[in-house]
This record gives sequence, C-alpha cells and structure tokens, in this order.
Amino acid sequence: MDMTTGLVTVKEPLFEADICLILEGTYPYVRGGVSSWVHQIISGLPELSFALLFIGDKSSNYKELSYTLPSNVIKLTAVFLVSDEDIPNPKQCPGNPDAYKTIRKLHKHFRDFNSPDLNTLLNDLMMHLHELHTLDFSSFLYSRESWTFITDNYDKFSSDASFLDYFWTIRAMHGPLFALIASLSTAPKARMYHSISTGYAGLYGVMLQTLYQRPYMLTEHGIYTKKRKIDLAQIDWINELDDVYGTSLDKDFSYLRQLWIRFFETIGRLTYQTAKPILAITEGNRQRQILDGAVANNVTVVPNGVDIKRFYALRERPPIPPPIIGFIGRVVPIKDVKTFIRAMRNICSQLPLAEAWIVGGEEEDPKYAQECRDLVSSLNLEDNIIYKGFCNINEVMADIGVIVLSSISEGLPLVILEAYASGLPVIATDVGACRELIEGGSPEDKAIGLSGAVVPIAAPKALAADEIVALLGNPQKWQSTREAAMRRVDTYFDQDFLYDNYRRLYQTSLAL
Repeated sequence: MDMTTGLVTVKEPLFEADICLILEGTYPYVRGGVSSWVHQIISGLPELSFALLFIGDKSSNYKELSYTLPSNVIKLTAVFLVSDEDIPNPKQCPGNPDAYKTIRKLHKHFRDFNSPDLNTLLNDLMMHLHELHTLDFSSFLYSRESWTFITDNYDKFSSDASFLDYFWTIRAMHGPLFALIASLSTAPKARMYHSISTGYAGLYGVMLQTLYQRPYMLTEHGIYTKKRKIDLAQIDWINELDDVYGTSLDKDFSYLRQLWIRFFETIGRLTYQTAKPILAITEGNRQRQILDGAVANNVTVVPNGVDIKRFYALRERPPIPPPIIGFIGRVVPIKDVKTFIRAMRNICSQLPLAEAWIVGGEEEDPKYAQECRDLVSSLNLEDNIIYKGFCNINEVMADIGVIVLSSISEGLPLVILEAYASGLPVIATDVGACRELIEGGSPEDKAIGLSGAVVPIAAPKALAADEIVALLGNPQKWQSTREAAMRRVDTYFDQDFLYDNYRRLYQTSLAL
C-alpha cells in the first residue's frame, strides 16, 4: 500500500520498531541527566521496542557507547552533521532559481520572524531537497545562485561583519540541513517518532513525520532554544563588530549572532507546530513552550521520576550532617562549576574541614574542565575539592551532607530527585524546576515544607555563607529539610508514575 505525504509518494514502511527516539548529543554516547532519563524510560517499558537515532557533530567525537543498551533497543543509527572527510574539488554549477527563492524566504523569516506558515515553507524546502533534488550541498557550495544569494544578503544586512565571517556562518548554518536530508533514507522506520529536544533532533522528527505521516511526539527537559541562546552569548568564534549601521536583528547581539538565535527559534517553532503531544517536565517549562509557539492544549506536564526503592538504605543517617558537599554533574559551563568552586573558598573559611566532591565527567569540554582545576589551584583548595569522576551514585550519596547545583540552566534535574530519595537536602540556583522542587509547586506540595534552599545564579557568597554553611551548621534545620525532601519525592516523583504516563501516551500514539 502506498501513502501520499504531500511531498512524495512512498511505500508504507515495514516498521522496524514501535518507537524511534531521536536524540541530539546525548544517549547513548554521552552521560548526563537526559541520557539517564532515556535509559530509564527504555528499561522501564520492556514491552515496547525502540530504535535510537543519535545526532552528533562529528563521528570522531563519539567512539564508544556510555551505556549498555537494553534488550528492547533493536537498532542504533547515528547521523553526523559535520563530515570528517575532505571536501571534494569544487565544480561550478548554475543552481536552481526556485530553490533559492525558498532559501530567501527562510532567511526573511529569520530576520522578521513573521512567516505565517512555517510548515508550508518546510514543505517547499523538502521538495527541493528530497524529492526534486534541485538543492544539495554541492549546489549550495558552488552554484552561481548560491553565491548571489549570499552576497546579496551580506550587502543588505551584514556588511558590518567581514564577508568571510558571514560566508562561514551561512555555510555552518545550512550544512547540517543537508546532512539530515541525506540521511533520511537510513533512518529507522518506526510506528511513531519521539524526539527528546527541539533543535536538530526536533527538525529531524518533523522531517520524518512529514515524509512518513507517522505520529511524532516531543519531550523537552530544558528549553533547547534558551540553552542555545546562552551558548551563543558565550561563544567567541562569532567575530563581530558593534552594529553601527542599525542592521542588527536585536540591539544586544550582532547580526550574525542573532541570525543563529533566530535559526534555532525557527526550528523550535516548527517543532512545536508539528509535534503532538508536546511534553514538559514542569509547569514553568510548559508556559515557556506556549510562549515560544506551542498550542496550549497540546502541551502536557509529565514530571520526571526516580527509583525511590533503590535509595531507601541511604535514608538512615547520623543526626549531625557530614561537612561534605556534593556536586553531581558534567563539568561544563552551563553547570557553572566555577561559581561552586568560588563558593567553596567562603565555605572553607568557616568550615575548615569541609570537602567538595565533584562527581561527573570532564571529557565534554576539556578546556573548561582545566580552567576549573586551575581555579581550584589558584584558590589553594586542592585539599578541599576532590574530583571523583563517574561513581556509583549510591556510594557517593551515602557520605554526603548536602547536594549543590550551581547551574545557569536546568530542566527538572534528576540529581535532585536522587538526593531526596537518599534523604539529602539540596541547595540550587533559581533555574528550571529547582524552585518548585525545593519550595513546592501546588499548595499541598508547599505544605510539605522546604527541602533545601534556592539561591541566585552566579552568586558564590549566597551559595556558601547564606545557605550551605547555615544548613550544615544547623543539625535541626538539616533534619527538617531532609524529611521534607523524602516526603516530597515519595509523594510526587516515584518512577512508576513516569512509566504509567509514558506507557499511556505511547499506546495512544501507536493506536493511530
């Protein structure tokens, strides 16, 4: 039987799996909270079969799996956005004028963010890319139409930057789109698709839904577009000048930096228009998704869950908290490990026996990890800050007095739930769901009491003196916060609730 997609008529696929999870830069090659969640979901629903479609930058960065795949994972496909191969010698070609009309419309949307129908724009773009083959990477690199498009837009909108910077920005922005399109024929054929972010994973889900007309679902742990904005505000590879000519898309960013932001905003909006349902892990994230273009009645909150029974044995603790502060997470800028290190300087001046354990990998951003180690040395904290690497969480939690998160962005951190299940309070920055987890969400939840404290972002003094020292130096307060932590996780965040919700959502989509 054939099915018509509106773009191209294809044979109905022989399904290889019930669900294809589309994963960008996470499971099964990279450890972290989202990866742990993916592994948890797959393992907790053994009656369903899963295919994994991993999207990464270069294949050379992903050599080994970080997880042993559950038996119900029947296929793993990897798509890489940047080729490790040398680019072939250029061959001149004219390029298709209609294809570049579509590209111009796309960039017009990046500038004014006013396109009435992104799906129509995607259909036009995919027709040129996938069905008509009138637009490919070779054409984009070497055609006269492409050169005219790039030079015209540079002259009109970005002449304050160097042409080379503009050219490489456009190339870096479009190259991954061609990589995704080229890999569609090798993507797993599944009864439904489920991406665990917007971004390139979300765009790929939209492409597969458009091509095969199968259900497509989105789960966001953090807000992808917000994270990319944070990244783009910090990176130094976008060279820019002050926007003296008034061509910038936003007063706080150069044209090139803002073009990247609009690129990811557009992908996010397109994903929100296509996915059904859209799942958020907190009400705050749900409201942000609606603000960014999702339809309100299509967005559902499904909080994370944890295997509470796994941590029961850790709940029996001495009445006096040990002066050991746990930081469990990747050593990357978004976790703001440097603020935690600076806070330890203040803590140690008041609690000389205090130790900080940094539990997590350093391989994702070696430069930042080295900067953190250099900061430890410059503050003479080598005896107080201990790098543990990856450890068995149960073994680490047993000796810790309090867990700290100094992140500048989070979703609903699993480490907070694991800390609560272990009988530990948490000090966290006011990001993502942290305030809701610590102070409570609903009136009934708030009545449980504080399970830690919330501090401002990038405020080492508040993190140290105002909260950590106050908690570790007050056994009564420590005991009351950890009791609230255990009650909160037992009441709202048992992983059985998570499994029941996803089992129901998957079954509903698979029935279509």
